[in-house]
Amino acid sequence: MVKSELINRSPLRILEQSIQGGVGKGNIGVIASRKGVGKTACLVHIATDKLLRERHVIHVSFSKRTDHIISWYEDIFNEISKKRELENAVDVHNEIIKNRVIMNFSQDGVEISQILKSLEAMIVNGNFKANSVIVDGFDFDNISEEGLEKIREFARQLDLEIWFSASLKGEEPIFDEDGFPAELKRVISKLDVVISLKYVDQSIRMEVVKDHDSDMKEDLHLTLDPKTLLIIEE
Repeated sequence: MVKSELINRSPLRILEQSIQGGVGKGNIGVIASRKGVGKTACLVHIATDKLLRERHVIHVSFSKRTDHIISWYEDIFNEISKKRELENAVDVHNEIIKNRVIMNFSQDGVEISQILKSLEAMIVNGNFKANSVIVDGFDFDNISEEGLEKIREFARQLDLEIWFSASLKGEEPIFDEDGFPAELKRVISKLDVVISLKYVDQSIRMEVVKDHDSDMKEDLHLTLDPKTLLIIEE
């Protein structure tokens, strides 16, 4: 399969159609679940799809080490290329990694404004024209609505789409009657798209629980493959 066909047949086209074309520039999307369900793999699959479409991605990690993030990118790309029998996979791989930057921060004692300044320095001064920022390992307990509004304004100014992961506490996180994670309720007005990951019948199901300003919630019919953690159609 050639790269263009792989892109067109990606299950992420279903995701985009279900959330009005995507998160969108100047907006924030969140993938939420308890720990260990597949948020990082999901974000990396989204990022890899963008890289395959020749877009530039900054992956921001708040974990102490970043080597596992690189491993996720390698594993996800290898699984995609193997599953779809991608032609010239090595050349495609070498081409897309040029458009990816991984940055590492500590959230302890670091102001949001400092993180945004570092990102701006990379994008503007470093001449890395990012289209999307992927933020993994961020603790939503340590941010206010005002902090998220700063991030939204930053995204609008630099024409960025931003995806976060959010780890929900406990083995059985609390969701409201609409399926929205209770832990994110206080910042709901600052989030444009929220997707939850839940175990259903031994599979990991993706469910849109906020889709911009729409009251309609469409069933994605997407799950994570329990072995590869790739996003797949049911």
